[in-house]
Amino acid sequence: MKLKKLSLRVRIFIAMIVLILLASVLIAAVAIYQYSEETQDYHKQRLERKEQNIKTHLGFVLDETTYPIETEKVPLIFKEKIFEVANIHNLPIILYDLDGALLITSEANLKPELAEKCIDAEILNTLSHTAEHRFVNKRQEDNETFQSSYSYLLDNKSKNLAIVNLPYLENDDFLAKELNEFLERLGYAYILMLIIAVVLAYFLSKYITKSIQSIGDRIKATRLERRNEKIEVGETSEEISALIESYNSMIDELEESAVKLATSEREQAWREMAKQVAHEIKNPLTPMRLSVQSFQRKFDPEDPNIHQKVDEYSKTLIQQIDTMSSIASAFSNFAKMPAQQNEMLNVVEITRLALDIFNESFISFNCDEKEIIAKFDRTQLIRVVTNLVKNGIQAIPNDHQSPRVDVSVLLDNELVKIIVEDNGAGITEENKPKVFEPKFTTKTSGMGLGLAMVKNIVETYDGSITFTSEFGEGTTFTVSFPKE
Repeated sequence: MKLKKLSLRVRIFIAMIVLILLASVLIAAVAIYQYSEETQDYHKQRLERKEQNIKTHLGFVLDETTYPIETEKVPLIFKEKIFEVANIHNLPIILYDLDGALLITSEANLKPELAEKCIDAEILNTLSHTAEHRFVNKRQEDNETFQSSYSYLLDNKSKNLAIVNLPYLENDDFLAKELNEFLERLGYAYILMLIIAVVLAYFLSKYITKSIQSIGDRIKATRLERRNEKIEVGETSEEISALIESYNSMIDELEESAVKLATSEREQAWREMAKQVAHEIKNPLTPMRLSVQSFQRKFDPEDPNIHQKVDEYSKTLIQQIDTMSSIASAFSNFAKMPAQQNEMLNVVEITRLALDIFNESFISFNCDEKEIIAKFDRTQLIRVVTNLVKNGIQAIPNDHQSPRVDVSVLLDNELVKIIVEDNGAGITEENKPKVFEPKFTTKTSGMGLGLAMVKNIVETYDGSITFTSEFGEGTTFTVSFPKE
């Protein structure tokens, strides 16, 4: 999984855990390095202390000897004392003359490389030409580190008497044990720290992303068609506050835009309605005008058929006036918003009652329940059913061999459903998006307000209307609304 695809909360959580792990590894590495440096310093300083103490002890032996203090007499001077000094300081002692030849040693069984018969010329040169007059040789052998220090032993007159060589084995067992114990304790501490860090990282990431998650949920729930609530939070970070302020500002602008859009749509709807009303009224006015003009031209009081002609003109005018009245009633019914009547009624009975006004024999009604009680207005429910059934009847061609309109009422959980299915012409894909638009119709007569009015009524009662249709096969409309 790519890191970019992870949520912000998970990324913060992972980042904090990785940071703790890196810090732990870094601290452990620094601790090991520090122990290594301290070990080297320890052995270096220990060898220097040993060397200083042994040389001081050897100086006491020189002060007490009866032999002449000369390089040649060194084996005699330290014949017995060199073993005693070596045992006291727990370190082998090898004495060479100033030319690097072996004089005496405290260990007869030293390894050959530790007890060389003659000192290398490079070591002698370093001893004589450095200010400290001291040389330390360090080497690895069999996973053990050896140091060997070379320095001058001075006589009572501070003159070089011999060269003191001290072979020293770096024994790190104690320090290694101490380091292991430290790392073990550090490991336990890191495990505890990691557990605490996981818990803290979880809650901290949750706290950090809580406000962002809240903003995200609000943004997802933002809708243009309803009022959106602003986000109100207490004290939070400057960045989150800026984000919340931007969201609240966007909500204000969205509400202003929604109001403007609703006003514009309402005005546009009324303009379209006015155009439709004007168009529908002009249709009967034209034949009325022509009839009146014809009557004026042909009126003859002496005509024996005058009464018959007056009756014909009157019938024409009355027919067009009825058409105008029907247009006015249709637009009045569409514009009138149905009032929500808190009337509990039997949907099955009202639907059956609404179907009684139709004389077509191919209309059938199906319902498994004797009664389904729901809250609806009786008049509006009858209007919904009659409009849907009328649409179904008008969708069936006159030459159809087996016309069919099936009306069903059923209860689906808490939703009442009225289903009207016909086997008429169906609706084309092009016309499906326009079905519920006012003034849309595919019939030669009518104003296309029926389905728009049904949708208006149903949505007033928190319901919905949907349809499925196959061109040439038929259409099914489903009205759903809650029982209460």
